Amino acid sequence: MKTLTRFSNALMERFLPDPYIFVALLTLVVFLLGLGLTDSGPLDMVVHWGDGFWGLLAFTMQMVIVLVAGHVLANSPVFKKLLSSLAGMAKSPGSAIILVTVVSIIASWINWGFGLVIGALFAKEIAKKVTNVDYRLLVASAYAGFVVWHGGLGGSIPLSIATADHPFESIMGIVPTSQTIFAGYNLFIIAVLFITIPLLNRWMMPKPEDTVTVDPAKLEDPIEVEVPEKKTPASRMEDSVILSMLIGALGVVYLVNHFVRNGFDLNLNIVNLIFLILGIIFHGTPRRFLAAVANAVKTAGGIVIQFPFYAGIMGMMTASGLAAVISDAFVSISNEHTFHLFAFYAAGIVNFFVPSGGGQWAVQAPIMLDAAQSMGVDYAKTAMSIAWGDAWTNMIQPFWALPALAIAGLKAKDIMGYCVFVLLLSGIVISIGLYFF
Repeated sequence: MKTLTRFSNALMERFLPDPYIFVALLTLVVFLLGLGLTDSGPLDMVVHWGDGFWGLLAFTMQMVIVLVAGHVLANSPVFKKLLSSLAGMAKSPGSAIILVTVVSIIASWINWGFGLVIGALFAKEIAKKVTNVDYRLLVASAYAGFVVWHGGLGGSIPLSIATADHPFESIMGIVPTSQTIFAGYNLFIIAVLFITIPLLNRWMMPKPEDTVTVDPAKLEDPIEVEVPEKKTPASRMEDSVILSMLIGALGVVYLVNHFVRNGFDLNLNIVNLIFLILGIIFHGTPRRFLAAVANAVKTAGGIVIQFPFYAGIMGMMTASGLAAVISDAFVSISNEHTFHLFAFYAAGIVNFFVPSGGGQWAVQAPIMLDAAQSMGVDYAKTAMSIAWGDAWTNMIQPFWALPALAIAGLKAKDIMGYCVFVLLLSGIVISIGLYFF
């Protein structure tokens, strides 16, 4: 395994470009595939790309906030102490790898945004305590936990079809989470991944001579707070703890009311609000909070620039019918026994070009549900097959890794060599769960 991971890392280091170059090349690939596999002409594909380019603006802003707010919260004195205490549980490189993987899996199962940020922050804190652990593998282990998100409590597809008036209610009705998130096959997949991914990550630990460590001092992210030379009414408000606590109280009351009314509804907006409110409270004063925000915003550039290009790719995939062509190809070779397996593989391929659970469901559901009806197979399992395909290839798709990489200060090529093996393992486990259960 050490030989294989060394080879994989060398391969990624040499050939995997910056995520912006990756998305630019992916744009050209989808453009050419659209010309070759659909009826769209060159101008049609350009129009599809341009029409879709701004389709993820709201989501892009959500991701910027989850990154910035998570970064701000992590730099607060209270949260730093908490993470530091948890990180102290790791006494060796092996235990550090296992601990960060387990925490990331649990956090991602609860909510994907929560897991994505907390995993990276925790990995960074552990690296300060265990200085001889491979930092690349540590961050890759934190990201590896993200593979379980669509089978967890925050899965967008199972939650969507469990909600009244969802777009496909006339076909499949309202599907309770007992048939999706808490179904036997899904719990089997989650349980096996929970056990095997930490062990796989531990197994991939490089030899001491190949270990890439990081200076703990470089992981510190000091906040530069400008102190005014003289006090003014404005500066007193900027240093007012009372103002921060009042805004914090407003947020806490809203959050408590939200959970009382809606149960454990931990969507991305709520996660962002939790991070922001805790950041405001834990930093104490508006001045320190704003200094932390200014420091955190520097890490958001990749998301701001690259996500519109992914939206353009999604526009070409959906409007040209290319996503439907891929889905139809897998349906054509399926039968009632292999359908869910091939639906999973098809979703994995489509996710590479449409890295959005909700967007992918909108594209693939009409085709897959129609095929499920004709073959007489379970609608709920069909939805979860697409959900798992969406989560699966995230392991080699830089789109979702960007926030974690920004927090950790690494590049995609630093972790993807390890993530390839998580992709292989999770693909086998998910296939077994969907086919045999």
